Amino acid sequence: MKNIGMGLVGPGFIAAHHIDAVRRLGTVDVVAIAGTSVASATRRATELHVDRAYGDYLELIADPDVQVIHNTTPNHLHFAVSSAALAAGKHVISDKPLAMTLAESRALCDQASAAGVAHVLTFNYRGNAMVQQARCLIGRGELGTVRFIHGHYLQDWMSDPDVYSWRSDPMKGGATSALGDIGSHWCDLVEHVSGSRIVSVLAELTTAVSTRYSASVSSMAFTQNSTAERSPVPMVSEDLASVLLRFEDGVKGCLSVGQVLPGHDNDLQIELNGSTASTRWCQERPNALWLGRFSQSNVLLDRHPALLDPEAARYAHLPGGHPEGWADAFRNVMSDAYEWIRAGAAPQDKPVATATFDDGYRNHRIIDAMLRSHAAGGMWTSVVQSLKGPL
Repeated sequence: MKNIGMGLVGPGFIAAHHIDAVRRLGTVDVVAIAGTSVASATRRATELHVDRAYGDYLELIADPDVQVIHNTTPNHLHFAVSSAALAAGKHVISDKPLAMTLAESRALCDQASAAGVAHVLTFNYRGNAMVQQARCLIGRGELGTVRFIHGHYLQDWMSDPDVYSWRSDPMKGGATSALGDIGSHWCDLVEHVSGSRIVSVLAELTTAVSTRYSASVSSMAFTQNSTAERSPVPMVSEDLASVLLRFEDGVKGCLSVGQVLPGHDNDLQIELNGSTASTRWCQERPNALWLGRFSQSNVLLDRHPALLDPEAARYAHLPGGHPEGWADAFRNVMSDAYEWIRAGAAPQDKPVATATFDDGYRNHRIIDAMLRSHAAGGMWTSVVQSLKGPL
């Protein structure tokens, strides 16, 4: 079977992981990358062992050898790149957020549906085998009636005021920082695992580091250049957030988000408490799923393919005792995306764990409701339920 050709726009930090993931599939050719100039794209293409480099993403999209566009640009470019790719009839795999505004997200949803192509958002934590096992447990009623959903997503990479990147610039990163960057992952994950939708939120946002210092040279996310001359930049977006949640069917929840918390590298945790049992998954310990009961000993379920439900076992590729982590989950997300593309990208053929542009638009509405809740002084704020309803 002929390999599928992919092209990547935005060769920054995450680009290497997209390329690594598709190369592991063995059925995808990395044809080209596009950057801000031919020179920068060529340098990055050399580093990533990609043959073609473009200084204009429209040229990459027009390449007849490219059937799938990976959009790994900064947030403010997501809409333009994805829209151009859809207009050209190309399949699109984009990093979140879907776009900078709700109107743009809605437009991409409608455009993707009309184009009849695969449209995938990389909510990559869905690709963990134990996340899928938790979903299986809940789906067959192992927890009884779910009563409470809670957890956090905590990081420390922005603890130092000298850390500054495009994510801190509202013109490039958007109106939200911590919630949009990592809180969005948590919200998508709990909705996917539980099968229940967030219907209203009450949020309090905080900017703990009110001034950051930008280097005179361009800085990448997750990096720090201590020798460069720096200028103070007032911060307007949040780096901490606390949110109360109401789900469908009366389920309650709460979420803590922060990126200025020393000692928390990438601490994502979800816990669901039911009437008969509870379960917890931690991203930093991805190969185990905690299961707690009232009248029995608590247990840790290991990521062992032979012991998992079939729906979860397909995401575990190594024998028990051989850990799989972040990059493996990312590979699983890409595997599902390209499986859908090979099947013809019909909606009914989409793998269950694949997040689409519709999921990205819904997630955008949740984060927007949190921002509106805080702006209103901490009021309960509804998340509109109809995906295609009025803005």
